[in-house]
Amino acid sequence: MQMHGPQCSFFWALMLVSGCPALVDACDLGESVCGAQAPGDVVFGILLPCHRKVENLLQRIRPENFQCTDFHLEPFLRSLAAIHEIEAINAANFLPGVRLGYLMCDTCGSASKALHGVGQMLQVNGSLNAICDYTDFRPTVKIVLGALYSEVSIAVARLMNVYMVPMLSSTSSAPDLSNKQRYPSFMRTISNDEHQTQAVARMMHHFGWNWVGVVYGDDEYGSEAFHSFLGKAEANGVCLAYQEVLPHYLNESLSLRVQRVAEVIRSSSAQVVLLILKAELVKRLFEEMISTNTSRIWIATDSWTKSKTLSKMEGINEVGDILGFTFISEESEPFNNYLKNLTETPGGYNHFIEEYKNLRFNCSPECFSSEPPPYCPSPDLLRIKSPSACDFEDPQVQNDDYLVRALDTRETFLQRASVWAAANALKELLKCNNSSCSGEINFPPWRLLEALKKVEFQFQKHYINFDENGDFLSYYNLIMWQRDGNYRRFQNIGKYFVLDAEIKVDENIAWFSTANTTIPRYRCSDPCAPGSVKKILNVFCCYNCTPCAEGTFSDAPDLVTCKVCPNDTWALKGWTQCMPRSESFLRWTDIHPIILIAATAFGILLLFVTAVIFLVYRDSPPMKRAEVRLSCVMMVGLSVSFVSVICFMGKPNAHLCRARQLMYAVGFTLCVSCILVKAYRTFLAFLPFGQLTSRRLHKLYKPTALVIGLTAVQGIVCLLWLTLDSPDIDPTPPSPQSMVKLIQCSEGRTHIGFGVMLAYIALLALVGFVLAAKGRKVPQEFSETGYIIFSMLMYVFVWVCFIPAYITNHGNAAPVQATAILVSTYSIIFCHLLPKCYEALRGSEADTLECVLRRWRGLTGPKSDPEICTDSDVPEMVLPCVTANRLSITSTTTMLKSTGTLSPPDSVFIKQMSYRKIHACMKLGNQLRRRRSISI
Repeated sequence: MQMHGPQCSFFWALMLVSGCPALVDACDLGESVCGAQAPGDVVFGILLPCHRKVENLLQRIRPENFQCTDFHLEPFLRSLAAIHEIEAINAANFLPGVRLGYLMCDTCGSASKALHGVGQMLQVNGSLNAICDYTDFRPTVKIVLGALYSEVSIAVARLMNVYMVPMLSSTSSAPDLSNKQRYPSFMRTISNDEHQTQAVARMMHHFGWNWVGVVYGDDEYGSEAFHSFLGKAEANGVCLAYQEVLPHYLNESLSLRVQRVAEVIRSSSAQVVLLILKAELVKRLFEEMISTNTSRIWIATDSWTKSKTLSKMEGINEVGDILGFTFISEESEPFNNYLKNLTETPGGYNHFIEEYKNLRFNCSPECFSSEPPPYCPSPDLLRIKSPSACDFEDPQVQNDDYLVRALDTRETFLQRASVWAAANALKELLKCNNSSCSGEINFPPWRLLEALKKVEFQFQKHYINFDENGDFLSYYNLIMWQRDGNYRRFQNIGKYFVLDAEIKVDENIAWFSTANTTIPRYRCSDPCAPGSVKKILNVFCCYNCTPCAEGTFSDAPDLVTCKVCPNDTWALKGWTQCMPRSESFLRWTDIHPIILIAATAFGILLLFVTAVIFLVYRDSPPMKRAEVRLSCVMMVGLSVSFVSVICFMGKPNAHLCRARQLMYAVGFTLCVSCILVKAYRTFLAFLPFGQLTSRRLHKLYKPTALVIGLTAVQGIVCLLWLTLDSPDIDPTPPSPQSMVKLIQCSEGRTHIGFGVMLAYIALLALVGFVLAAKGRKVPQEFSETGYIIFSMLMYVFVWVCFIPAYITNHGNAAPVQATAILVSTYSIIFCHLLPKCYEALRGSEADTLECVLRRWRGLTGPKSDPEICTDSDVPEMVLPCVTANRLSITSTTTMLKSTGTLSPPDSVFIKQMSYRKIHACMKLGNQLRRRRSISI
């Protein structure tokens, strides 16, 4: 008899409240505990939560029957997938002569409820007896497919270890279940969460997110996945801003806890949040986020990545971007057709299908009122209601495509693969061929476990097998929730390959966070650009960027340490690569060396022209006064100094370093020695001394010996310098702040030899300057004191300027010294040699000795009766007569000759004499024409 109207509605409402429709006290019937069954030769157990929770579980004191509430569509769809494949295997006669049956028990998301159902599955003849050896234990159910949650699978698997009944799950991914010592009978058609957490960490690394928050459940699945993620996150440079725990079971106190967690999320700077939760908890959290208009990037785990319930939430577009990983999914057209024509298996029952059809097609308008009756389902379940529900008389005979439209049937692929894995293992165990199966049908379950570990087959183009841990390793799909009107749709944007640990992502992704395809960058600190490294603060993701020091570099962003430059290369502060240092020396092609070489060539040419003039006009009075032989020796020394400048050019080596200093030292010493001898000659000729002193000074005047001796001393200094502290290539390393490697000479470790060499030349110049200064009142027509004084002053001035310039310009020591050599050499030429050339070319005439002596007497003697000295060759000059008690004139050889020519044998020495004798001599001089010459 059929019931209509309110009576029918009330009847079905009572069934909804009960959860499991038949609640009887007798436990000898499977229907009292399990909600679906179909008979068969080999029975598969199915453990899935067709309801979300057990009612009043916290208040449960007595071991009463479990009351389940809140019908759960996704696991219900999985149970239908398993049932459909069992029926398809039977229909295809895959196991000839063997029919598969099933016994499905609702876990209601509770491990205790699951164990209650397992007790029913393992009964033998309606009872479950305790024995010592279960080797020959032959329960009706040979394999259990499930459970959905890892927490339930862990509890059930521990019990299954006693009986070694195989348990095959397509969703429980806790890493601990791979431990074959603890769970030897558990297997699964998915990878464990070690791979999933690795995939999540790799994805975060790929997108550049290193500052994330984590919210996880306090069940085994959430705890194990969280601790697995910790290690993977650190390996991929991801840090946790916070970690929060939510209770895995829904109760009244959950709302307050969700609010506290939501406040932590809102207050944190982390914009990426990983949710290792059940879909029910995620829904509660999203509701709180939507109410406060909080947007983040949410990372989903496989438990809710493709939850249609969440994707159809009101305001789901306000929470931000959602990404997550799922397992292999494939469409099955036969399964979709089965869902569109949903019926119970012939010969069996399925109260879950009945409950679904009541929710979908039963007319209950009172449940949509403002004050619905207590027996009405939750608002979420009311959404299942068909708009045409009140048009149907019997809900159980109605069907439509709602399950195909509302749920993603592709996600049942691994559930269907589990059934086929068990079927293939059975085929091997029962020794089936195309016509029959010869094996024992009522076998102990552990034998099926052995066959299941070895099974290998292809299902919908995927190769299915199990590793040593009983896991199926393949790949994960990376899913992004894209906007679909007011809701979301799932889009596959990449893959993570488990065996290779590689992730491939489509870069053309539309992000909520940026409103375009630009990847949002959420980090604790901005990336350190190449050339700098991270200075870690509290956690390694939070840091300051510091440039790499000199000699080190970083060629990639976010490096922790700088790399050291290889040999013969260098890097400045903050560089991204090392480069060879450029060498710096006076290259022949550079402007400065070209100028120095041109000045050197011009100087040598000038000396050559000067030498030619000296030789051509060697008999002229100016040249005789300048002493041609000494001047030529001077020019030889100056030429050597000029040549030493050339040794400053090009890339220096030890030989050039020594040669240039030796050439300059000897050449310029030779020149200054000649100038000193000239100054000494003038000094001896005209300055008054006593007889004893005069003789001693005359004995010292040996020009050739003096020049050779003074130059030899410099040679000895240079020899000691080269022996004890020789010039060599400067070993001083370049400045760390410079990319220029200075190739220059070092004048020894202590520079003592170099200083002594220069000091010796300066001493000779100073002595020559003093001697010339003493004779500065001697008439210029007869002596070279003015030239000597000025040339020595120029030399001293140049080298006084050189010393501070040399010290302060260490990097330009070579051009500084070369310039100083050129300037000092040119000063000798222009101040000493060229004036003589000018006099010789002008043709000036020499003064007579008489006039020179008279002028000298007028300058040095007392003023008395003057006498007039007139010479036909020299302009008439008035010289005062000398009145003195005594006058001594010391001179070198003086040659007088009336003809105007000079002859060395006719020389006389002017000795110390009385004023009267000098006066007589002067009178004699008035009668003769005299010429003077001072010779070596």
